[in-house]
Amino acid sequence: MPRIAHLYFRTAIIFLIIGICMGLKMAISQDHSVIGAHAHANLLGWVTMAIFGGYYALNPEKAERRIAVVQYAVYTSGVTLMVPSLYLMLMGNEAMEPVVAIASLITFAGVLMFAFIIYTGSTAARTAPAE
Repeated sequence: MPRIAHLYFRTAIIFLIIGICMGLKMAISQDHSVIGAHAHANLLGWVTMAIFGGYYALNPEKAERRIAVVQYAVYTSGVTLMVPSLYLMLMGNEAMEPVVAIASLITFAGVLMFAFIIYTGSTAARTAPAE
């Protein structure tokens, strides 16, 4: 498996753990005010990163491109900044709103880079050889 795919899967599982912890905290406290941060951790962190990792695992020639590493860094930094700042904002810290906005733009830039990767270069996905 390409290194970048492995990185994405490792990062995704961390976000799954964070998302589950937030969900448990909400369930125990019966305070669901941070459900947006919980959803972002699970969907942008766990699900999207796992999909990115799967794409790179199926397209190792694209995973070897330098832009794949840059895309990982941009997207991951955006989500890593977004989840805690959104959590704090939803807990009542209004000063976090500009941080959430910046993190959202960084995350979106990572998505646009991924779209660029998908639409450039070889488009054939590798499949397992027939036995």
